[in-house]
Amino acid sequence: MEEAFLMVLFMCLLLLFTTRTLALNTITPGQSIKDGETLLSAGGNFELGFFSPGNSKSRYMGIWYKKVSTGTVVWVANRETSVSDASGVLSINDNGILSIMNGTKGIVWFSNTSRNAAEEPIAQLLDSGNFVVKGRNDNDPTKFLWQSFDYPCDTFLPGMKLGINFVTGFDRHISSWKSVEDPATGLYSFRIEPQGLPQLVLKKGPEVLFNAGSWNGFYFTGRSLPKDYTVYSYEFVLNKDKVYYKFRPRNKSIFSMYLVNPSGLVQRSVWNDRKNDWEVFSSTQSDQCYIYAYCGPYSSCSIDKSPSCKCLEGFMRRLASPGDLGSVDWSKGCTRRTPLACDGRDSFLKQTRLKIPDTSKSWSDISINLKGCEELCLKNCSCTAYANLDIREGGRGCLLWFGDLIDIIEFSEGGQNLYIRLATSDLSEEDLELPVFDFATIATVTNNFSSDNKLGQGGFGLVYKSTLIEGQEIAVKRLSKNSGQGIEEFKNEVTLIAKLQHRNLVKLFGCCIRKAERMLIYEYMPNKSLDYFIFDQTRRKLLDWRIRMHIVDGIARGVLYLHHDSRLKIIHRDLKASNILLDNDMNPKISDFGLARKFGVDQIQAKTKRVVGTYFGVLVLEILSGKKNRGFSHPDHDHNLLGHAWRLWTEKRPLELIDKALGDSYNATQVLRCINVALLCVQQSPSDRPNMSLVLLMLCGESILPQPKQPGFFIQRNLPMADSISLENEMYLIYESLLSMDCNATEGHDADQQLQQTSIQAGPEVA
Repeated sequence: MEEAFLMVLFMCLLLLFTTRTLALNTITPGQSIKDGETLLSAGGNFELGFFSPGNSKSRYMGIWYKKVSTGTVVWVANRETSVSDASGVLSINDNGILSIMNGTKGIVWFSNTSRNAAEEPIAQLLDSGNFVVKGRNDNDPTKFLWQSFDYPCDTFLPGMKLGINFVTGFDRHISSWKSVEDPATGLYSFRIEPQGLPQLVLKKGPEVLFNAGSWNGFYFTGRSLPKDYTVYSYEFVLNKDKVYYKFRPRNKSIFSMYLVNPSGLVQRSVWNDRKNDWEVFSSTQSDQCYIYAYCGPYSSCSIDKSPSCKCLEGFMRRLASPGDLGSVDWSKGCTRRTPLACDGRDSFLKQTRLKIPDTSKSWSDISINLKGCEELCLKNCSCTAYANLDIREGGRGCLLWFGDLIDIIEFSEGGQNLYIRLATSDLSEEDLELPVFDFATIATVTNNFSSDNKLGQGGFGLVYKSTLIEGQEIAVKRLSKNSGQGIEEFKNEVTLIAKLQHRNLVKLFGCCIRKAERMLIYEYMPNKSLDYFIFDQTRRKLLDWRIRMHIVDGIARGVLYLHHDSRLKIIHRDLKASNILLDNDMNPKISDFGLARKFGVDQIQAKTKRVVGTYFGVLVLEILSGKKNRGFSHPDHDHNLLGHAWRLWTEKRPLELIDKALGDSYNATQVLRCINVALLCVQQSPSDRPNMSLVLLMLCGESILPQPKQPGFFIQRNLPMADSISLENEMYLIYESLLSMDCNATEGHDADQQLQQTSIQAGPEVA
């Protein structure tokens, strides 16, 4: 990038012949500067004369650095119309009008001024690089008849102003050359954009490419934390008549400039005497986050992070089409998770270290404090955020945004505070960072939710199979409007599973929300769910012992990830065969997180208000036996499957639990170990139950296992009604304690200590 910049400076702006420098910095009426002659500023910083850029033969009147970087052109008078040969002449008349004429006396360029001519007008090249027309003895810049600083080309010099006069409409900005050999006005401009709160922007025609932000009292908000205040002084003026920005080095020996090149790159460079070269100090497009609106509305871009885009808290990703899933194109940005109430009951979330959004649709008032700013925003449903207008003195003034929040950057340091308007219900939730599918798109790919696409039906709605445009097979879980799963469970599932990544957890691609409609879009599992196989007399024969052990192991690893390894500690609370999906290779994937809950690292028990599904130990017994715990029957007793397994264990005949569909094709040692571990998981006291890391160790190891104690509950069928009610209440209390980790013990149990506890063997078959 630096090399390209230097090439533009030196190859494109090279003077192609030797000029004769006059011992003057001034011309008066009757004098002229011919091609081959130049003016030199008093301190020798700048020179003015005719030149040809690059390999061009066209001649232009310009100003270039003389003391440093000889030949670096900073201004061109006749940039739109060249002189074809070396016949050009610059002169000034008695009215203070500058003109360039060619060999035929034709006027190629002239200056214009609405001011009355001064007495004895002169044209003078100042040491700042400004070429001015003024009265001979008048050094007040406000009385200059004309100055080149009012008509900048591609270079923004110290002391020059960028801005707009609101009274006259006069706009000072820099614009690129068409090419390295043609200084005519190019495609790119660097200017103050006046709409809303004025901002410094780079544009390609009418399109904004880069937004340096608005002025916050210290600097433009697009910079994270300026560190050059000891080197430069900055001035930003905004009132009813004008807005402008300018800078100056505090040390006059420092040479610095901004340049917008023909490719649209804006770079700020400083002359390095030691290297005898320009050194790039900053560049507008140094990171993709500086591309205007790179992440779309209601999202932020994090510099030097991957992925760089994420939705603001309270928002979720918007997709143009299903084909955009996984795309790096975030131009559609994000959309609100929950609509605003607009009745004064919305809340604001404080976000820090930000480049505040595009202020072209904003309103500001320096006299209003932050509290008043919040109150004003709440009164207008179109108001989406607020912030301090000026960050000096701890913050003052009010800045309100109306409409989408665009072009936000998240800095690692510095930046500003932004207060984003959210539905109050969203304030306690985590960032969603999940794609949102259009309802019409999902309806199309499911053939309008045709029964032919139906995969099955669960407790909370229907599931459909479909294929996205790019060929990705998906399962669409359409929640029933009358189901028990309300918006709380829906948000819960979306929030939790979106942040979980593990090979034994089902992948959530996105969601769809339209009024009362709520859908979840998952990866499609071709082998359906575990209950489809394990509880079917024919299909369970397809699950040999190796596959069943593989499934048990995968479920255990998935639960371990939820409990210990994910950044969110999750209790699933509905672990059952129908919620274990199977892929092509019969890999288990835990699904359905509607009832799941987060818990803190230091929490052991989880509180719940809802009776939920089974837990790991019972699920293992179901996989081994091919029987459901619920509805299990046996001619010798009225126990459920858990009670039956415990009875067989205590009677030293646990291998009778094994599914007859397996025949003799199982490993007896592994079967006994699995039953032992399953019963350890359902012991009545939580302190006796192993945590999931220990469960995996016991399943995969060969150590002698502890003898399980009586399970937390196992019930008989056909009990009297009164007893059933009493027993149900008792079991609910027991189940509350079991829910802490599905299959877990108090955190902090030492694995070796548990394995070294006194153990008894479960019969002569135990190896």
